[in-house]
Amino acid sequence: MTNDQGQNFTPAPELPIELERETYLLFREFFDKAEKKRRWNINEDIPWDQCNRNLNPVIADVIETFTAVELYLPDYTSKILPLVRKSKGRAWFYANWGYEESKHSLALGDWLVKSGHRSEEYMADLERKVFAREWNLPQDNQLGMIAYAMVQEQATFLNYKKLQNRIEGMERDPALETLLSYVSVDEKSHFGFFRDCLRIYMKHDRDAVILQLRRVMNEFAMPVVHDLLDDSTRRIAEIQSLELFDSHIYFREVYLPVIRDLGITRQEMRTTIREKKSLKYP
Repeated sequence: MTNDQGQNFTPAPELPIELERETYLLFREFFDKAEKKRRWNINEDIPWDQCNRNLNPVIADVIETFTAVELYLPDYTSKILPLVRKSKGRAWFYANWGYEESKHSLALGDWLVKSGHRSEEYMADLERKVFAREWNLPQDNQLGMIAYAMVQEQATFLNYKKLQNRIEGMERDPALETLLSYVSVDEKSHFGFFRDCLRIYMKHDRDAVILQLRRVMNEFAMPVVHDLLDDSTRRIAEIQSLELFDSHIYFREVYLPVIRDLGITRQEMRTTIREKKSLKYP
């Protein structure tokens, strides 16, 4: 199987009918819960009149970085949906996921402008920079993409939640704090879906799942957009000083909890010498 860039992709193991149905039921549970408890309205549910124009500028720098990552949504959805179209549970999930992520992008961009930290012209220029570059799937295996998405969603959740906590210890910004609360809950829910998807696949081929988890989790890194945003060394250092995410946080709050939730041991997660020689790491 190849994508539109000619890259070879390994399909995920084809699930038996009963497990594929389980995947769909997992999506329906996710969707029904979202409809009942998680839906929020950008215009009505965020107190935009309480934006803090005097908030530390480094917070706006972080939000700009988050916004840039979210702007790659067309690439995320257009490249993954063709690869999962035979799985109604996963395909319908990605359609819903795209809707929720688009809302995150809109809300983050709205805060930057409404708070006065960025102008409309600046945001238009940011969009042009993002759209000039194309994002490609970081894994060559569909199971690897589920694993990558799971880890990425948990890492993103931590970034949003920790940023919310940092703001609460500063001069406060009720609008941004509310926004980050909604977004972080969404991201945590996305993580849960991908994790439970892997649990279903593990019933069918546990070794295949663990192989892809090793590839993803032992080499994981957050998307780098500093070059895109023309970030200076000073600005990068200021963002890092917030300590939202680093290798220690990743190991303690992503890696260990994930393998524990999936019932996988640290011994099983050790990459073999043969894998290091034969597997192509994106």
